[in-house]
This record gives sequence, structure tokens and C-alpha cells, in this order.
Amino acid sequence: MDDVTPLLTAVDRLADRLRSLPQSRLRQGAAAEGLALARELAQRAQRLEEPGTPPRIMPDAGMFAVADQLAVAGHDVVHALERAPGDGARELAEAVTLVTETAARCGV
Repeated sequence: MDDVTPLLTAVDRLADRLRSLPQSRLRQGAAAEGLALARELAQRAQRLEEPGTPPRIMPDAGMFAVADQLAVAGHDVVHALERAPGDGARELAEAVTLVTETAARCGV
């Protein structure tokens, strides 16, 4: 398994930036972007941990919780990648790209 530090760093950085945004920026789309990313990461972790089972959708816990939801989902992916059979390099790279692209769309 490749070093997962880039994913942890990217997820934690984006989560911290989302936590520091004013409510107006969260409403303007940053919270929705963060939730969409958290849901995608959660589903990726579920596919790695429980292949073949239907994915569960992360609930919308509100704009002030989205940073925490993102952090949990990101760390879940890391945990799943560390324990998944095989290399996982492609999945890791894709997850890092998703996080960095979301950060760019959020302007953080």
C-alpha cells in the first residue's frame, strides 16, 4: 500500500478550511460540495470494506457538520485502503484528486 499521508493531509486541510468558512460561504455552495465529497468518500470506503453490498448514503447533518462528516469519511477511506487486498494506489490517487478538486471548487 502506498503512503496514505497525502490523502489524510488533503482531507484534514479541506475539513479545517470548511470549519473556518463563514456561514455565507457555506450557503453559497461550499457545504454542498463538502457533503457531496463526504458522501463519495464514504461510498468508496464501503465498497472497499463490504464489496457487493448496497451503499448507504451519508445523511445531511447540516452545513455546520459537513467538515466533520468529510473528515470522518476521509479517514474511513484511509482505513479501508490500508486493509484492502491489493495495491490500492489507483483508489488512493483518485481520492486525493477528488479532495483537491473539491477544495478548488470551494475556493479554499
